[in-house]
Amino acid sequence: MNTSTKLVVIGGGTGSFTLLSKLKNHFAHISVLVNMADDGGSTGILRDELGALPPGDVRQCLVALAREPRVRDLFNYRFDEGSLAGHSFGNLFLSAVEKMTHDFGEAVELASEILDISGRVIPITLDNVTLVRDDAKGRESRGQHRLDNEVVNLPDLRLDPMPTLNAAADQAIAEADLIVIAPGNLYGSLAPVLLVPGIAKALAVAKAKKAYVCNLVTKPGHTQGFSVADFAAEIERFLDNKVKLDYVLYNNAKPNDELLQKYSRKGEFWVAYDKKDFVGKQYKAIGGHFVLDTPWQPTAKKDLLVRTLIRHNAERIARKLGDLSK
Repeated sequence: MNTSTKLVVIGGGTGSFTLLSKLKNHFAHISVLVNMADDGGSTGILRDELGALPPGDVRQCLVALAREPRVRDLFNYRFDEGSLAGHSFGNLFLSAVEKMTHDFGEAVELASEILDISGRVIPITLDNVTLVRDDAKGRESRGQHRLDNEVVNLPDLRLDPMPTLNAAADQAIAEADLIVIAPGNLYGSLAPVLLVPGIAKALAVAKAKKAYVCNLVTKPGHTQGFSVADFAAEIERFLDNKVKLDYVLYNNAKPNDELLQKYSRKGEFWVAYDKKDFVGKQYKAIGGHFVLDTPWQPTAKKDLLVRTLIRHNAERIARKLGDLSK
C-alpha cells in the first residue's frame, strides 16, 4: 500500500469504477473528481423531476471505493418494478439528502461516511450544468444523453451555464503527486470534467505528473478509427493544449476473437496503436497487457455495467501507476 502518494483520479462512469475498485488497494490517499453533466437513465429523471444534481457517476465512484460490501450492494440496488423502476437506491439517497439539505456536497459526504469509502469523491462542480455541442452551422445539441446518440467528429463542446470549479477539486489537484485521467466515454464522461473553467489552469500549474489510461475499444459515431494517440490528443485538446500529458498507458494485448467479433457487430473496435505516432510526443507511451484475459462476468442480473464485457485489468494498471508514483 502506497501511503505517501496523493492520487487524483479524473472521470466518472464504468471506466472509473473499474479502475478505482483496485486502486483503493494500492493507494491510501485517493481523490476522485467526477463528471457532473450526466443526464441519462435514472439520473436524467431525477434531474428533470426533482431539479437534483446528477448522482449517477458520483454513486458509482462511491461504490467503487466502499469498504462495506453490504452497504455497497444496497447503494447499487436497482428497482425493477413499480414507479421506482430503473432507479438505484444510491441515486435516490443522494438526491433525497440534497433536497433535504440543499447541498449536494453534503449528500456526498454523508454517503461517503455510510459506505466507509477509501478516499474522497469530489463533484467537479456543484453547479447544475448541461453538456452542449455546437455544430459547424452554429446549431446547439444539448445534453450528454443526446450527444451519445449523435454522430460527431472532434466535436466543439462546452458546458452551460459556465460552471465554477469546486474548490475542493482545485485543492486536490494542487496537492496531488500523481493525476490520472481514467478511461471512459471520451465526450460524455471525460470532456465534461476537463471543460470546467479553471481545471486546465489548475492542472497546468500542478506539480503532479499527469497520466491518461486509454480506452480499450472505440465508440461508434464518436471515436471510430481512433488510435491511442488520437485519444490522447483529444484529452489535451479539451484542456486547451495548456496541459501536456506525462504518461499514456495503453493496452497492447488483444481480447479473444469471439469477443471482438461481438463488439464489432455493434460498431466497436479494439483501439489500435502505432509506435510511430508516439515519436515526438511529450508524453511517454507505456504499453502493457492491460485487458482482462477473460470476459468480465456480472455478479448480479441487475448490474448496470453488464454492457461492458471487455474491461481493463485494473490490478495491472494500479501496479503500473504505483511504479510511476515512486
